[in-house]
Amino acid sequence: MITPKFTSFFLFTRTQRIGIVVLFTIIVTGQTFIYLTATANNPEPSTSKHLASFQREIDSLKTIVPPPRKIYPFNPNFITDFKGYRMGMSVQEIDRLLAFRQKNLYVNSAAEFQQITGISDSLLAVMSPYFKFPDWVNQKKRSRYAGKAPYATAGKIKQIDINAASAEDLIAVYGIGAALSERILKQKLLLGGFVTMDQMQDVWGLSPEVVDNLKKHFVVNTVPSVKKININTASLKELSQFPYFRYPLSKAIVTYRSMHGNIENAADLAKIPSFPVEKIDRIAIYLEF
Repeated sequence: MITPKFTSFFLFTRTQRIGIVVLFTIIVTGQTFIYLTATANNPEPSTSKHLASFQREIDSLKTIVPPPRKIYPFNPNFITDFKGYRMGMSVQEIDRLLAFRQKNLYVNSAAEFQQITGISDSLLAVMSPYFKFPDWVNQKKRSRYAGKAPYATAGKIKQIDINAASAEDLIAVYGIGAALSERILKQKLLLGGFVTMDQMQDVWGLSPEVVDNLKKHFVVNTVPSVKKININTASLKELSQFPYFRYPLSKAIVTYRSMHGNIENAADLAKIPSFPVEKIDRIAIYLEF
């Protein structure tokens, strides 16, 4: 049974009831107006049309053909794992080439490359057009100077001072072309002269066979008077310009100087990380301590 006091809580006057109805009407009208406005400004697309537009966009992207990857000529003796994989070689085929190269041997033709690696004829047909062997390989079956007596004739070979040799003298040696002779002369110019024929090993592109040929025909009669680099005062830029020092090694030299002080002699060079210790004797001739 509801008490009179509790019942009076739900009793409103006429004016209050009218106010409640008006307020409710305003709320409903406002909500309806907001809904209709939002629907008019942002009509909801049908699901099928929406998906169809996405599908058309996906189909158009599928028709785009990526441009072909450009492949530059390369020496197959120095192919990397990544490059070999990209060109279609298997891990086993790459490993066979690496094992062959670890014996200090080189492949000198596409057929020899296939024989060592075991790649298929179809893959060889794809790769071989990009093979670029050194000049001495390409000139193996022909002489650059017909009618000119080569150095490698029977009898005693007349040796020439490598520091006085011209481009023609170098090209006359079997395995040396115009590009390699220019590279040798440029190295001599940068160094101020060669101090030993072993430096031919430091010229990029010369195979061991060609280096042996050069040693048969050229010697170092006199050690040239070279302009020495002060390894303790030279800047990073000056060190990087020296043919035997590239930027990483030059930076290591500068770091060593800052941490340990001056480099006193050639023996200290071996303490520098990544320094080519097998070349210390000839490098030291170009340095001032």
